[in-house]
Amino acid sequence: MADKNHYDLAVIGAGPGGYVCAIRAAQLGLSVALVEKEATLGGTCLNIGCIPSKTLLDSSERFYEARTAAAEHGIKIKGVTLDLRTMMKRKDKVVRKLTGGLKSLMKHHGVEVVGGRATIPEPGRITVRSTDVAAGTDEGERTLSAQHIVLATGSVPTELPAVPFDGKRVVSSTEALAFTEVPARLAVIGAGAIGLELGSVWQRLGSEVTVVEILPRLLPGFDSEAAKLLQKELQRQGMRFHLETRVTGLSETGAGVELTMIDNGDSEHKLEADTVLVAVGRQPYVEGLGLEQLGIARAEDGKRLKVDAQYRTSIDGVYAIGDLIHGPMLAHKAEEEGVAVAELAADGYGHVNYEAVPNVVYTNPEVAAVGRNEAQLKETGVAYRVGRFAFSANGRALASAADRGMVKVLSDERTDRVLGAQIIGSSASELISELVTVMEFGGSAEDIARICHAHPTLSEAVKEAALSVAGRAIHSI
Repeated sequence: MADKNHYDLAVIGAGPGGYVCAIRAAQLGLSVALVEKEATLGGTCLNIGCIPSKTLLDSSERFYEARTAAAEHGIKIKGVTLDLRTMMKRKDKVVRKLTGGLKSLMKHHGVEVVGGRATIPEPGRITVRSTDVAAGTDEGERTLSAQHIVLATGSVPTELPAVPFDGKRVVSSTEALAFTEVPARLAVIGAGAIGLELGSVWQRLGSEVTVVEILPRLLPGFDSEAAKLLQKELQRQGMRFHLETRVTGLSETGAGVELTMIDNGDSEHKLEADTVLVAVGRQPYVEGLGLEQLGIARAEDGKRLKVDAQYRTSIDGVYAIGDLIHGPMLAHKAEEEGVAVAELAADGYGHVNYEAVPNVVYTNPEVAAVGRNEAQLKETGVAYRVGRFAFSANGRALASAADRGMVKVLSDERTDRVLGAQIIGSSASELISELVTVMEFGGSAEDIARICHAHPTLSEAVKEAALSVAGRAIHSI
């Protein structure tokens, strides 16, 4: 008689990496358990990350456009007001629909969802302490065994010692997605994707937003030219920046809080705000898993888990993916790793091409990138050619009032193979997929240049940038 508590593969964590891994493993014929401590599936991304933030970004953009840009199109709207409660209800409805859909997917694929907190007392065994999340009570313990255990527990916001979270005045991205009123003055610490996206939401809805960043530029790791263009656009929209500035302390005032900051010249400044959003990054979440007792090795940074090329940790039969290991903390990167691990467990084959993993910032304009940027190519001594094309010369962009930004394509000087690309502009998150596909197939800038693109479309800017690599763009001087 089969052991109902034994599985071929067990995944701990039902975020994008975990649930995708579970589905792919089930498709390949493995018996699968998916362990999740929260009441809903989907992890940070679906519940308090990617999906709710993009929902609010879209809603806030519609509000902003109605107030500021509709008249330019001959649409006169009087008395535009914000109903934040309804906006938040819509966000919650989108989240519920997606997380509810995951339950159906698990059932369809035969994946058993086990609710509770997981601990790994020894290789091949998982102890799950079930809890009633609503009541906060223990419901008992269950022991699972599995030939393959996949750790996919994701990450949590990083806290600044000088500005600790209190959930009210000083918040993480979680609370910033659920404000019940628009902060009059919002200070954002960190000019990465999360800080700029959430700062954009509340700036559009009426906040006076000031971003403080310790580095001399926005979006570290992205192309510097694109980052400069984005800063210019966000400043035009009203966002303020203090770059090369470090926050050293916080004190409460009658009206809110006051940040103490030191700039690159060692001068001290004060910044008053009603609310402070700390968005300085995220760190792996492995609390309660028992990894120390198990002896799982950490990477050089002491936080992420060390894995080999097949995502195996230092303990046989235990794998790790997503935010727990090397690489950017991106949901789609975790998904691809989840698929790779499932395939490795089933038949020994699985791979992720990290050179072709796109990265997107959903501000307005959006910023999207794939592969290496110019600074990275120069650092490694790779000879390259660059092609650029501005959206201001694109017919569809002008017709849509989306003419700010550009496409940049980088190719190998000798072979013309595409090495990287950056886009700043409307729909950059969608346009980057063409470049990702070309890179995945080892294609060249010439390949893109010779593909017929529909007219008029924003995608023509990608074609023109590829033509520009060889100095033969059609619609620019």
